[in-house]
Amino acid sequence: MYIEQAFKSLSDPWRYIVGIIVVFFAWQLFGGIPLIAALLMEPEGLKSMGAGDIGAMAEALGTNPFLFYMLLTFAIGLVCLFIWTKLVHKQPIKELTTSRSKVDWKRIFFAFILWSAVTATMVLVDVQMSPDDYVFNFNLEPFLVLAVIAILMIPIQTSMEEYFMRGYMMQGIGVLAKNRWVPLVVTSLIFGFMHIFNPEVEKLGYGIMIYYVGTGFFLGILTLMDEGLELALGFHAANNLTAALLVTADWTAFQTDSIYRDVSDPILGWDVLVPVFVIFPILLFIFSKKYKWTDWKERLTGDILEPVVMEEIGVFDSNDSLIEHNYPKSDNND
Repeated sequence: MYIEQAFKSLSDPWRYIVGIIVVFFAWQLFGGIPLIAALLMEPEGLKSMGAGDIGAMAEALGTNPFLFYMLLTFAIGLVCLFIWTKLVHKQPIKELTTSRSKVDWKRIFFAFILWSAVTATMVLVDVQMSPDDYVFNFNLEPFLVLAVIAILMIPIQTSMEEYFMRGYMMQGIGVLAKNRWVPLVVTSLIFGFMHIFNPEVEKLGYGIMIYYVGTGFFLGILTLMDEGLELALGFHAANNLTAALLVTADWTAFQTDSIYRDVSDPILGWDVLVPVFVIFPILLFIFSKKYKWTDWKERLTGDILEPVVMEEIGVFDSNDSLIEHNYPKSDNND
């Protein structure tokens, strides 16, 4: 009943429509002010900013300062989202996070550890199989600075994307559409196409959008099947953190002092399709067994019940408290 959490607060459609616009522009405009100011103070900063060249911006500021300022935009966006949710919707952050009685941190850490292990293994195996494609880039001092910035800021960056996409927009579109499949499809497509200006797209072509859109669907399915953001939060943080620390390239969005640098000529290949069509389904199977997911069709495509209907069938009591639903109890902390 994750989307239905919205009905426990002020859920008028206008609040979501205005909220999406306000939070997006606060994130992109106000959030970008520190980065713009820092670039304007550097001789080559204005030129790199005008060209939209991420590599040049990172070179102008230094990779670690640039990473910090870039991630700071997401921190500002997340604060704006939480303020809007609290003041305009009167919704507690917990209800934007999960349908459980409290946030399940075990779920977050399980998804984080699982995907970190899988990603690190795939990177290290590829380094061993294709050593000419990588340069050992480790430098202790800048790497330690990178590690501090990444560990503190990347979970904030990924949380902003999850709370905005799979949280606020998922609930808001669900309230408007009165079903689950529309918010799943819309948020997944928006998430994917928000990456269309990433340097990876320019380098590899639009085929890589399969990965971005596919990842959006994967995270959306996680949220709806598990009735909360916890698994998506853990997975997304692990994905970006391992990418920042382990391997980078001149043509990626993250320009970091990582352990390895990919110097191969990028080619769009099976490495885009395998995660979406092989690895993600395997992960869904693992999560479904661990958390005993059932009723896939209903959870992913079923109707969204309004409060009056929900109270009639015993989902909410007279105090608008969630008391039961047709799914297995979701307070499973395994």
